[in-house]
Amino acid sequence: MSQPQLRRGPLRRDPEPHAPHGPRPARLVRWLGGFGAAAAGYAVFQSLVGILPDNIGGQSARYGIAVVSGLGTAVAAWLSAAVLRARSEANPPALTGQLRTSGTAAMAGSGPLPDVFAAAYGALAEQICVVDDPVRGRLTGWSHSLGESGPGRPTSVGTAYGLHIMLDLGMPEGRIGAGDLVDTLWRLRLADGGWSARSQGSQARPEVTALVLGALARAGASRERLAEEVAYCEAGFTRELDRAGRELTHVVTTVLRGLLRAAPGSEALPLLRDALVEGAVTDPRREHRRCWGYRLTPLHGPPSALHTAQAVVALDRAARVLGSESANARAAREDGVRWLLACPDATHDTCLDLSNLREEVRRPRTDDPSRHEVLNVRHFTASWIVRALLTPGARDIAREDGVEERWRELLNGAASAVWAGQTDGIWTWTWVRDDASELRHPMWMTYQGLSALRAHAVWMYQPNG
Repeated sequence: MSQPQLRRGPLRRDPEPHAPHGPRPARLVRWLGGFGAAAAGYAVFQSLVGILPDNIGGQSARYGIAVVSGLGTAVAAWLSAAVLRARSEANPPALTGQLRTSGTAAMAGSGPLPDVFAAAYGALAEQICVVDDPVRGRLTGWSHSLGESGPGRPTSVGTAYGLHIMLDLGMPEGRIGAGDLVDTLWRLRLADGGWSARSQGSQARPEVTALVLGALARAGASRERLAEEVAYCEAGFTRELDRAGRELTHVVTTVLRGLLRAAPGSEALPLLRDALVEGAVTDPRREHRRCWGYRLTPLHGPPSALHTAQAVVALDRAARVLGSESANARAAREDGVRWLLACPDATHDTCLDLSNLREEVRRPRTDDPSRHEVLNVRHFTASWIVRALLTPGARDIAREDGVEERWRELLNGAASAVWAGQTDGIWTWTWVRDDASELRHPMWMTYQGLSALRAHAVWMYQPNG
């Protein structure tokens, strides 16, 4: 069987950050710390010269007292302003209209986060596809990418990610109905059960089925109806029936996350978690910490920040949902976090750990085992780093190890890279084919970008007072 291939995709450099004028209190303390302190000192000097009696040790003594008092007042005013300035910088206003990075500059982007969310919703509402299929009935959703040429048609993957986006955005108004999207996903179910990507044809695949089931579960689908599809997904995701999928970190983590949403009591969850833990590798370049490559079996491939982040997210969620975690699973998850925190690059919004990756999932075709079905998978690495570093377990580790500043620096760098990839709330990937570049707007990338920024914004929020 051909081995999956990993390729690095383009990493967009963060544009020059926009530095808006500071809030009004910041400008006030700057004035107090500069001209205001000198003015206060001079005012005290002039006042004392005018009111001190002439018999205090002569003219020189009178001026000396005034000078010392004026200097003391100026220094006190300057120190007070410095304290106010430090407190202002340490506790920025909760709602400044932009996300802040670890430095003094604001995160680069086209506008405040609510504007990005509104623009994303508007774009999805304008480009939603409604098709009357003679067999499946009325389909409402999205194709794999926004702006595809030709007549649009809802797909399982595009509609599932679109439903995730709508749930994250809170369905602000009625142009898009969650019920229509849910009905469409059920109608796109394959005749024998499960779902597949557009390029996979009529053969259901566990990672796509788990993705759809996770979206349906979030939207409130009944447990009874989900249970039938969960059982079908579990039955097909074994080493005997899907060896290729069980060997790939991306596939296993996708199925694990989907089932944690759709069937938190599934007996397959501990088995998938253990397989993920056993598939970790050690990296001598980062203190022999455990991490993950793109494969869970030899040959594992080189250590990968993307796949390590995916594993950390899945293991952290499994620990919370299942309510128990073995010592080995916890150690592997914590090693994965510490491995991510050991990124050697100095600039974390363009570091190599954020490089986008592509891989191929190759499976023998059921109708002709001599041929392979190939699914091209692209990964938005920065969004996964944000999600991994924002897991409760990662925050706890940073606090316990005393590396919160390092954690915050890496998190903000990854969030800045995510922010830089969007235009009006839609993310773009460049497809390179035969010396020609084509821009596409995959639904999965927009979902991952919005999800990462939303999680980062929730973490950044600090109520006033």
